[in-house]
This record gives sequence, structure tokens and C-alpha cells, in this order.
Amino acid sequence: MANSNSSSLSRRSACRHKRNSNPAKPLRRAVDVAGLKDVCQVAVRSLLRTEEAFLSSLARINDIVLQPLLRTDSDDQKGKEHMKLLLLLSDRYHALWDRTEENYKTLKQKYNTSESSLTVHDIYIILKKNLFLEVYTQYFTCFTNYAVVHGFDRAAKQTSGYWKTNKKMLKQLLAPSISEPTISISLHLVLHESIRSQVQQYALILTRLNENAEEVDEKNLVSDALNLYVKLQNFISQSLDEASLTKTLWGSLGSKLVSSLCIPERRLQEDSKCVPVSISTGRFERVLLFDDLLVLQAVWQWKLNQVIRQRLDEKRDFPLWGKSEEGLDPCASRFSTYTFKSECRFKNAVYEGEFSWGKPHGKGTLKWPDGHNYVGDFKEGLEDGFGICLIPHSSEDGYDCYKCHWSEGKMQGYGICEYSDESVYKGYFKDNLRHGFGILKSPVSTKHPFKYTGHWDSDKKMGYGIWDDIESGQRYIGMWQNDQRHGAGIVVMQSGACYQGTFLMDKMTGTGILISEDDSVLEGKFTEQLKLDGKGKLTFQNGFTLEGNLNNKAGKDRQTQGVLNTTSKEQDYGITRRLQLGLDEFPVEKRWQGIYDPFFEFISSGCREETEESFLGIHVQTSKELRKSQEYLFCQRDSEEISGKIEDVLEALYECQDPESLQSYLQKALNSSQHPFGKLLKSLSAVFQATYSGIGANWHLLHMAQEEVKYHAWKIWEFYRNFTHVASKQKGKPLPDTEEDTEGSEKENPYTLILPLILPRFHPELFMLYMLYHEKEDAFYWQGIVRLGLFSDTKLLEFLEVQKNLWPLKDLRLTTNQRYSLVRDRCFLSATECFQKIITTVDPREKLGILLKTHEEIETIVSRVMEKEYKLPMDDLLPLLVYVVSRARIQRLGAEIHLIRDLMDPKNEGGIYDFMLTAIESCYEHIQKEEIRLYRFP
Repeated sequence: MANSNSSSLSRRSACRHKRNSNPAKPLRRAVDVAGLKDVCQVAVRSLLRTEEAFLSSLARINDIVLQPLLRTDSDDQKGKEHMKLLLLLSDRYHALWDRTEENYKTLKQKYNTSESSLTVHDIYIILKKNLFLEVYTQYFTCFTNYAVVHGFDRAAKQTSGYWKTNKKMLKQLLAPSISEPTISISLHLVLHESIRSQVQQYALILTRLNENAEEVDEKNLVSDALNLYVKLQNFISQSLDEASLTKTLWGSLGSKLVSSLCIPERRLQEDSKCVPVSISTGRFERVLLFDDLLVLQAVWQWKLNQVIRQRLDEKRDFPLWGKSEEGLDPCASRFSTYTFKSECRFKNAVYEGEFSWGKPHGKGTLKWPDGHNYVGDFKEGLEDGFGICLIPHSSEDGYDCYKCHWSEGKMQGYGICEYSDESVYKGYFKDNLRHGFGILKSPVSTKHPFKYTGHWDSDKKMGYGIWDDIESGQRYIGMWQNDQRHGAGIVVMQSGACYQGTFLMDKMTGTGILISEDDSVLEGKFTEQLKLDGKGKLTFQNGFTLEGNLNNKAGKDRQTQGVLNTTSKEQDYGITRRLQLGLDEFPVEKRWQGIYDPFFEFISSGCREETEESFLGIHVQTSKELRKSQEYLFCQRDSEEISGKIEDVLEALYECQDPESLQSYLQKALNSSQHPFGKLLKSLSAVFQATYSGIGANWHLLHMAQEEVKYHAWKIWEFYRNFTHVASKQKGKPLPDTEEDTEGSEKENPYTLILPLILPRFHPELFMLYMLYHEKEDAFYWQGIVRLGLFSDTKLLEFLEVQKNLWPLKDLRLTTNQRYSLVRDRCFLSATECFQKIITTVDPREKLGILLKTHEEIETIVSRVMEKEYKLPMDDLLPLLVYVVSRARIQRLGAEIHLIRDLMDPKNEGGIYDFMLTAIESCYEHIQKEEIRLYRFP
């Protein structure tokens, strides 16, 4: 009977080997094609259809089966081990999904744009056959490991309540021919049948290509890929058969024997029930041969040698009785657990994860007895890649949690650290220390809460940085050295007063200036409490000065002995208000070098993909998890979605050379936190808010803020140009337009391309500074607007001395018993509505366009009144513009005008846009005049 079973097993194996060695019959011809090029197009269409259905299936299986299984919880040791296997299976599942989706999207995009140029080299299952072999092999290895230890049986029991209400959905994932299986069998089938079928589809597509290939090189290429996928089918079949036999064996043995022998990776190779073997004369006992447990007897000895060769080669041939490939190299990679004993950094740590050539390599976990843990990536025995590290504190009950990037065992690049005192650092590291740009914020509940945004060097605050003392409401903007204020600095107080001076080892030194809330300026030496110490100079708002001993004792008014100078020929009430701080002390190009440096380093390295995660500050694998749903894959995509993968970035920047497509791409890129440009803009907007929002909203910092915005636009423009040159270099082709942009050229420049895209991020804080800076002028302007608003249309035109032949009286529709002198807001209505649009955009270009359109609307109305085309001279235009501005009633017009003037493209100076802006400035100043603000009606 045993011999019969053995023969039966061998026949089944041989039949399966024969069936899988023969690819299925080729696809029926859809069209008659003359050459391989047409066949490639047919194959690509077939591949895209197959992949789309496959990706949809993966998404449904993930949502309906895999995610519910991962939500189960177990406290016992066996349950935890099963969960580890399930998590590893899920990881391999998503790796397979990622690989398929990524290549599907690339091929579909190329198919949609250039179908006729497709070749064999564009079919990724040929070009990247080894990568696909790897992900499928890893998946089925993890799948069979989980099945062998009865993982699906346990999972079915733990989720039985869920399947009572969702069994119908599970059944829909199975083939219609399958009758009512148990939940565990259903889970087993769902998680491997569709994936196994996809490999068969690949083989069918390649068979068709192989039959029609004529050129020797292309035929060899397709043939090699086809042979590889046939071997993959054999591997899958053998893996499933071995797992089934091993699982059945564990069910037939006693619990003690199973607990000592059963591990996920172990497979049954032969059983003495099928091939009898005697241990001693006249005595027959059951003998088992696994792939790592050895028995030496007759046929078993030959079988043993076969198993050893396969184990060393890490290759399989099916059936095992056939000829095996030779080779005695040791196994390169494996998953195992190891405790470090030698004197090294890992001493006494337990490592569980992937090994390569005897060293931790890949995904793994390190645990020390003291509670120190590391989970993440390894390379050649050291932490390398993304990892999470927990370091306990012996003095307190807490951990420091580092989530960052590692290189050669040290934290390098971007990371996040959550300290045991609940403070959080987000920024860059070097050699395990905070280094470069970073933000450190303490919890509000601490005794002295704070936030630091700036540069670090060897774990200390160093260089330019912003310190917010949340308790006192003060903000320090300036230089640091060894965690102390050192060098030029500005202190902004919650009251609106601000101090600029020099600090030495956290103490004020030398002379400084203090601008009080009433805009008076005090110069001299100050104490830590910002009290003048000795002689000083006080400048009032009107320009008068007072020099001498200025004492300010507590509880008393300022006592002065000095000289008052009132000899200025003209009193300038804005001289102190216009005083700007920080421009000379903090050159704009040196303020945020720590943010720009990682970008320069990344570009200088040639934008290497292996440095992408550390540079972007994003765990790429984690970010991909956001896309794991059927809705994401096959529903309408968000128009803002854009790839942040560096090879896609370089390709897109190389292709997008016309202004319209380039601006569209950059807009999406700057709004994506996973794109290099979006990452840069996010950091720049964060430091801008840290400097100029809240306490920092002080009009004496306006020019610093304005400088930064323009400089950021130039730097992003510079990065764009560098990226395109890298893309050109990698492609080995020159850019479509290789001429360098010059300031006087008509090509795109930072003011026309970058500034309009980034300004919305900075506009709230920047415009607030403009509003504060021009608060008094805008107040006078608004008084004039209110006064002019009391006039009817005709009375206002008359008051502004607009020629009567230009009055559009036909636009005034009178009701019964109504006179012209009573109608308001009807004349030049279209021009007024056009001018009001100036507050609907933050782009200086668009604002200038609105001014020009307003001018055109006024001339159109006048031409209609004159019944001929009429160009307004300046004497006629200005009164009409004043009328339109007064009727538009735009608050903070002074802030709007000066923002446009400061941020507009220098190329527009002296042109029509400059002319229109100057005209609006004249109207703004005219409305502020006393004869308008204080006009009294008769």
C-alpha cells in the first residue's frame, strides 16, 4: 500500500510538471498583424486589460479579506507568532501590488501618448522579469509559511463573527465553479488563486509574442522571459503542494511532536508511509524527511543529497526525483532570529528579521534587555534606511522615540523625535545628532513652554533661528551659538515694541535700538529688562530728537537731562514708523541655508534614488499605504495628484517645457508634500509663519519678509533649472531650449512662473505686515472713501471736475419722480466691478491685468458716450479713476498697491502696467487729501 501511495504521488507530480512546463495555448489572433510591432501593440492592450482587472481584484481582496484579518488581536504567544506571519504576508502582498501598479501606470501613460512607438522593451514583464520573479516568489513563500502552521484555520475562527455578515462578499471573490467551501479554505483560495492566475496570463501573452518574433535578439529576449515565468509557475505549484503535504502531516502527529518540529519554513520532503525505510533489522518505524532534518538510508540518502543541493542553491526543481541543478554556494538570504553575544554595539540584543550572508540585511527588529528597541531597515549588519528607535530613560518612566532615516548605523537626514518630556523635534540629523534645519517644540504644559525654529550644529542651536517664549509672549529672531543667543538679534514683544541689538552668550551687549508702541525710537545701551542704561538718543515720530541721560525708573515717568533738537526743516511723522529692522544684520541669502542645503546636496549627487527618502523626509513605503484601496485605483483621480518619485519628477520636468504645461505641473508639484518642490515650499512657509505671524506681525519686519518671499521664488526657480539639467544629463539629450534665460528676455522667470504659485502660502502673513505698515494712510484713505460715498453719481463727477461730455447719463435709469442728482453707484458700473476684482487674487500679474482692464472699461464707456473711439488723456483719466476707486470701496487699498509695486516683475517697470499702477497710486493719495476727508456739505 505504501508503494502504491508513493507511485501515485510521483505520477501526480510528474503530470503537474509536464502540464506546467508547457505554456497554455496562445491567445487567439484578434487581428492579422504583419510584424512584431503590431503584435506588441496587441500584447500591450491585452496586458493592460489583464492588469486592470488584476489590480481591481487585489484592491477588493485587500479591503474585504486582508484588512479584517489584520484587525484581529491575540494575547497568547502562538497568536502573536501567527500575527507576525500575517503581517509579513501582508507586506509581501502590498509589495507585489506596488510593483504591478507602478509599472501598469507607466505603460498605460506611454500607450496613451505614443502607442505606435511601443516595442518589446516597453513591456515590463519582459524588461523587469527578475523583479517580478522576486516579488511573486517572496509572496508565495510567505503565503505557504502561513498556511503550513494552520494560519488560515486560526484566522477563520478569530474572525467568525465578521464572516457571518460578510460571507457573501467573500464568496464573490471565489470562482463560480467552487461550491460552498469553509471559511478557512475560502481565505486560502482567495489569497492565492488570482495571483497564481496572473502568472499564467503573463505566460500566455509572452507565448503569443514569442511565436511572432522574427529578429533573433527580440526572440531571445521574449523566450528568456517566457522560460522564467514557466519556472515561476512550477515553483508556485511545488510550493503549494509541499505546503499542503506538510500541513496534513502536522495534523496527523501528536501535539508534543508538532510543537517541537513545526516551524513555518519547514517542509516535508518524504514520508516513510510512502517510501518505507527500516531503521534496524526486522523493525519498521515511521521516518520523516524535511528540508532541514536529515535521515540516511538507501533511497533516502539519494533524496537527502537532492534536498541539500536544492537548499544550498535556494532553487527548486519539480518533481524532486528529476535532475537537479548543481551548485554548493551557501544560502544568501533568510529570515531568522539571532542573539548577539560578542562585544559590540548589539551585545545582548535579539535580532529577528532578514539576513544576508550572515548579517542583518532587509527588514528586522532589534531588542535589548533594557527596553531599547529598533524596528526598520538594515544593510550589511547596520541600521540603514527608515527605522523607528525607542530609547528608555532610566531616571524617568518614558522613552525617546526616533522616527528617522539611518545610514551605516547612524541617524542621517530627516527625522522626527518625540522625547520623553513630550517635546517634539522635526528636522535633520547627522551622526545621531540634530544637525541642519529643525523645529523643536515643547508641550504647553511645561513650566517654560517654547518653540525653536532654526539651525542646529552637533545637537546645539547654531546660526540663524527663531525662538518663541510662549509664556512671556516674546520672540527672538537672530543668531545662536552653543544653545545661546549670540550675535545680532531682534526681540519682538507682545505689546508691539521691538529691540534690535547684539547678544553675547545670551546677554545683551553694546548699543541697540528700542522701538516703542508709539513708534518712538530709543538708541543706547539697555539692561536685560530693556531699560536704558546711561546716555541715549530718543527720536520722536515727527523727527525731533532728544539726546542725554534718559532714565526710566520703575513706577515713575521718564526723567531726562539732555538736548532737544527741533531744527528739522520739515516734520516727517512717518520717519520712525518706516524704520525697518534686520536687513543688514541678516542677509536674506544666509537666513535659511539649512533648508536649501539638502536640496543642493541631492541635486549635486545626481538625484540618486537611494538618497530620495532621506532628502524628502518621507518614508516612501509608508506613503504608498495611503493608496491601497480600490477607490483610489479605479475611481476618478484628483487633478492635484502628482508623482513625487524622483525619476518621474525628472521625466516630467524634461517634458514640460512650454509655459502652460510647465506652470500646471509646478502648481501641482508645489502643492504636493511628497514632491521635492512641495517639500521645500512646506518648509519655507513653516519658517515664514514662525517668523512673521502672531507676535512677529510687526511692520518693522515688512522688508525682511518681502525680501524672503522674492528670494524663495528665485531659489525655487534655480532648483527647477538644476533639476532640468540633471534630467537632460541623464537622458543624454539637450533641453528643447538650451538658451540661458536673461533678465531682459521674454522667457519665463521667477516673477512670472514661480512667484504667482508660491505667494498664496506667504500671503496671509505678508499682507498683514503691509496692512500694519500702511495702517495710518489707509485710515485717511477710508475717511475720504466714506466722505465721497455720500455724493450721488452726478454730484461726485461734478466734484471731481469730470468733463460733462464724458458723463454716461444714459446708464442712469430713473424711476418715477427721481432725479439724476439722487442716483448712486450706476455710472461706470462695469469698470467699478472690474476694479473690485483686485482683491480676489494674490498674483501681482493678475492684479496689474485687472488695473489695465479697468482702464479699458472706462475708455469703452466713454467711447460709447462720445459715439466714437476715444483715448483718454491723463487729465481726463485721473478724475474718472478716482471716481471708480471711490465707488469700488476697497479697504486696505494702500496695502494692495504697495504689495503689487514691491512684487511685480521688474520688466514691467516703465511700461503700461507701471503707468496704470502709478495712476492708481495718484488716486489713492488724492483721496487722502484733507479737502476730501474733511469736506463739509453746504
